[in-house]
Amino acid sequence: MKAQVWSWKGTRPLRGWRSVFDLRIPWSKTDWGLVLLSAALVATSIAMVYAMAASDAKFGRDGILFDRHAKKYVVAAPFLVLGYFVRPRWLRRNAWLLYGGTLALLCLVPVVGVEHNNARRWIQLPMMGFDLQPSELAKIGLILVLARSLYRNRLQTLADWVGPALLAAVPVVLVAAQPDLGTALTIVPVTLGLFWLAGARGETLATLLVVGVVLAGLAWQLEWVQGYQIKRIDVWARCFDAGTLIEEKNGPAFHAYHARVAIGNGGLYGTGLGKGVANEAGHLPERESDSIFAVVAEEGGLVGASALIGLYVAFVALLLVAAGRTRERFSRLVVGGVALYFAAHFFINVGVNLGLVPMTGLTLPLISTGGSSLMASFLALGLALGLSARREPSLDLDAFRA
Repeated sequence: MKAQVWSWKGTRPLRGWRSVFDLRIPWSKTDWGLVLLSAALVATSIAMVYAMAASDAKFGRDGILFDRHAKKYVVAAPFLVLGYFVRPRWLRRNAWLLYGGTLALLCLVPVVGVEHNNARRWIQLPMMGFDLQPSELAKIGLILVLARSLYRNRLQTLADWVGPALLAAVPVVLVAAQPDLGTALTIVPVTLGLFWLAGARGETLATLLVVGVVLAGLAWQLEWVQGYQIKRIDVWARCFDAGTLIEEKNGPAFHAYHARVAIGNGGLYGTGLGKGVANEAGHLPERESDSIFAVVAEEGGLVGASALIGLYVAFVALLLVAAGRTRERFSRLVVGGVALYFAAHFFINVGVNLGLVPMTGLTLPLISTGGSSLMASFLALGLALGLSARREPSLDLDAFRA
């Protein structure tokens, strides 16, 4: 059924941009707690990056520039607005098209993509101030298409699993081939979480997890993954021993060593904003993106790191609460998928910095500086806020679940 609008001539189908966007702002139904938490996370990011840029300027390093980071916010902000105002019905009808568009971008990467650090993951966009990483948008496209695929699918038979599983497998393969195993792995918990939200039995998901672990171990043993990825896992396993970590601090454990040194140096209350070793010495790789949690832990100490973790956990929890309040099944799955998106990134990024997860390059959404990450995060947040605020009426079984 097409969306309609009432006029003195009667109801008529919406056309043009009105069929895509609904500019009526549901202020009273907007989750303002979620808005405040996300604003607090963004404010934390701005403060941290400003301090990093000031340290680089002070010590004559041409590294982090705050103006460049601010420009990324300017470019990413419209995606928050776009996600907030898009009509749920239009999104549901066009989920397949949006998913196909993100896959097309992934397929363009090997052809026109630029290479950084021995990986071809980006498409150059000179006018935007940063290179586009299509894998970030592909995660949002996957959430939308899985929500559409599971809209009438309760995963009750084996045949019900085939379509959704293939939808997730395609971007995983394309992203892993770049190679970007860390980003590919974030798709797995988001997919499994959406299956659970859609009604999959816990026993089935547990079986899939066991199979996945076995396949991962087999891939490692048979060297189906890149050599440097095997090396990262080996280094991670060895560096649980402090002596080995110190011994290899100028070699393969360089990143892990400096991350843990920064975290340990923070103590209880931290060194103060911009006064940590990570900022003053500048040895910690990717401290503005993949390793930003280590900088927060050093300059804010255990108290500051715990506060950030508490903010993020509360942020994800409110997203899940918003999903639970949304009765229409497609919107509920999208909002739940957004919560899983942020939760997966948070767990992996913090786990890497603490040494609980093998080293991989992954940003912390709303905190790290990556332009594509900010764009995808703002779009996901806008979708969650808009879909949960509109709460379209529904008469399917999910509308009556507690």
